Amino acid sequence: DDEPVQGLTLNQAVEKMRGPENSKIKLKIMRKGQDKPIEIAITRARIQVRSVRSHLEGDDVGFIRVTQFNEQTTEGLKKAITDLSAQAGDKLKGFIIDLRNNPGGLLDQAISVSDAFLEKGEIVSTRGRNAEETQRFNARAGDLTKNKPVIVLINGGSASASEIVAGALQDHRRSTVIGTRSFGKGSVQTIIPLGSGNGALRLTTARYFTPSGRSIQAKGISPDIEVLQDVPEELKARTDTRGEASLRGHLKAEGDEQTGSQSYIPPDPKDDKALHTALDLIRGIQKNSAYPPNSKSAVPN
Repeated sequence: DDEPVQGLTLNQAVEKMRGPENSKIKLKIMRKGQDKPIEIAITRARIQVRSVRSHLEGDDVGFIRVTQFNEQTTEGLKKAITDLSAQAGDKLKGFIIDLRNNPGGLLDQAISVSDAFLEKGEIVSTRGRNAEETQRFNARAGDLTKNKPVIVLINGGSASASEIVAGALQDHRRSTVIGTRSFGKGSVQTIIPLGSGNGALRLTTARYFTPSGRSIQAKGISPDIEVLQDVPEELKARTDTRGEASLRGHLKAEGDEQTGSQSYIPPDPKDDKALHTALDLIRGIQKNSAYPPNSKSAVPN
């Protein structure tokens, strides 16, 4: 609307573009190779970020990518499982849940996503300084995949809610986890309002623990099968995520800390070594002692 944005940060520019739903805004965009800006008129609308995408790999393996945990994630996952099961029919051999570079999101969605693959048992607990502050979240009966094999993909960019899901399915031996160690964001923050116009205080009040009692904080989830990607030479200096343990002022781990790991995902699925390892295991082409997971070593329910 003829307001200059030069010199503004991305967030400041986006804030200028916000407005009432169904109202209009004009944008002038300068593109490389053009002499003058082009003008585009758009109508503002409420944008719902689609957090779940899915497709069949071949005709026998369901692939579900979860990019974040928002209000629509669990419903998106349920729909993906239903649709893929219907498409593959009797040919369906299993599911791959891709949580790589998923920064996390809502705790309740992480719990309900984990619950979709479990029949019973603890999913996650939060523990503060006092024993009475401990909260435990448990699964309810009903595995939506009907006990089909599941493999979870993680990497150094998988954090928070992603780690809750990976840790729960790993501890219950419901899934084999493949990739590289996750980020290690396992702390709970509480927001305390300071009154009108005075902002709020954010305090770290608890830690997340997996069903077996492992703390995620500054440690992350270690995969059952580590798979490193082939990183292009020009990207090698910036494909590792530092991890929670490398952040200044982070909440210290209980015991030894673990730093970050590789977070690169090849743009072409043909080059994705973690994906191909998962597919080969589900299809029986490749053998590994970690797949299928040994249910006898699962955490007691």
